[in-house]
Amino acid sequence: MHHERLRRWLFCVWVFIAPLAAQAQAAPPEPVAAPVTTTAYAQVPGGIGLAVPPSAAVTTAAVSIPAPPPLTRPGLVDASTLNGADTGWMMTSTALVLLMTLPGIALFYGGMVRRKSVLNVMACVVVTCAIVSILWFAVGYSIAFTPGSGATGHLIGGGDRLWFAGMDYVKDAKKVAVSHIAPNIPESVYAMFQLTFAIITAALVIGAFVERMRFAAVVIFMSLWTLLVYAPIAHWVWEPNGWLARLGVLDFAGGSVVHINAGVAGLVCAFVLGHRRGYGKEPLSPINLGLTMAGAGMLWVGWFGFNAGSAVASDGRAGLAMVVTHIAAAAGALSWMGAEWFVRGRPTLLGLCSGLVAGLVAITPAAGFVSPRSALVFGLVAGLACYWGATGLKRMLNADDSLDVFGVHGVGGIVGSLLTGVFASSTISGVEGSVLTQLIGTASVVLYSLLATAFALWTTSLFVSLRVSEASETDGLDISQHAERLGS
Repeated sequence: MHHERLRRWLFCVWVFIAPLAAQAQAAPPEPVAAPVTTTAYAQVPGGIGLAVPPSAAVTTAAVSIPAPPPLTRPGLVDASTLNGADTGWMMTSTALVLLMTLPGIALFYGGMVRRKSVLNVMACVVVTCAIVSILWFAVGYSIAFTPGSGATGHLIGGGDRLWFAGMDYVKDAKKVAVSHIAPNIPESVYAMFQLTFAIITAALVIGAFVERMRFAAVVIFMSLWTLLVYAPIAHWVWEPNGWLARLGVLDFAGGSVVHINAGVAGLVCAFVLGHRRGYGKEPLSPINLGLTMAGAGMLWVGWFGFNAGSAVASDGRAGLAMVVTHIAAAAGALSWMGAEWFVRGRPTLLGLCSGLVAGLVAITPAAGFVSPRSALVFGLVAGLACYWGATGLKRMLNADDSLDVFGVHGVGGIVGSLLTGVFASSTISGVEGSVLTQLIGTASVVLYSLLATAFALWTTSLFVSLRVSEASETDGLDISQHAERLGS
């Protein structure tokens, strides 16, 4: 039985990777990509590269948006053309975003579950980080952030960067690989920065199914989800050849790619796995909200790298993104607190932590496009909307989304994406926002994430049961899945 499951698993992986490998072999990356050396690309809304003359300064002033530029591919450039300040800031941002997951998410989620499953939640976060890292290196980055070819290039990237092929530094020739999206920093730094986004997106989903999914199922599901769900959506929105990028969807740092995607995936997991034993009948009290507060603090600080780092430069837009990020987080915390105080008669630490995350989520798609005063609106609206998402909407859906992944990240991401269409400033970003375009992008991500996540869960169920047994759930996943126990 196990040998047959392994055989089917290897076959599925081969079916997915073989076409990309063949494409990479048929069309290997050029040692030097001429378009990169002759054209600079400014990061503008929707991930679309705006071609400007090499001598022109890249600013955040208002500009007219031309038709999408011709496809360009990663390549080697003279190392002296790199910007040291931009490179240093992006390396710092990469570390900040990784800190959001390890230990940020691990502490944030770990403090909200019961004592008997704390170690399992943390183990799920660690193994997700490891799995996503290897898959990103092998396949994910290439299919997400290379242009692809033909009509399929609008949906998925190609094989130019499988196993980080061509991502080299040639010391003697003083050449270094750069991405066509970020030509002023080494591509190795850009690939690592995007890896941390892939890691935290997958880790967010864990909060929806804590205390009931088998650890083996988590390993298989996260592998499939990264390649089948996250990487294609990242390509659609952030690669200039992606169809949502070409449409003009604005997502500065991951409102749709990260938060709507993770929120919807979490909701699907909650529906498929069902309620925890005792849900709605007995209190499922968190073990230590102090851990949750510590995790929330790391998320708040790390989010500066998340949003300001998405400028892919150490410039004025990065500074603006940092300001609006902080304002939205503070407004979200106060808004959720106010709603909870009014409805329940007293504020809670968990509510404050949830509210600040809601504000951070909502400002993410807009961080490089809106003013500080607009950020205040994002935070206030998100705090109220996500409070309802984690209470009223959750009851309406009757889904045991254990740690409110959809209520906070899904609802907050949708609110932020739509408000970006309202508040995006042409004097900051160079384009006017469009609510209709944002709605199309939001609906597309919701629908694809829903269907593809369900498919990934179904495929996982072919190899291992998704849910632990009743006895294992009663004993706790720390003991039943890892033979470990949290100390007294």
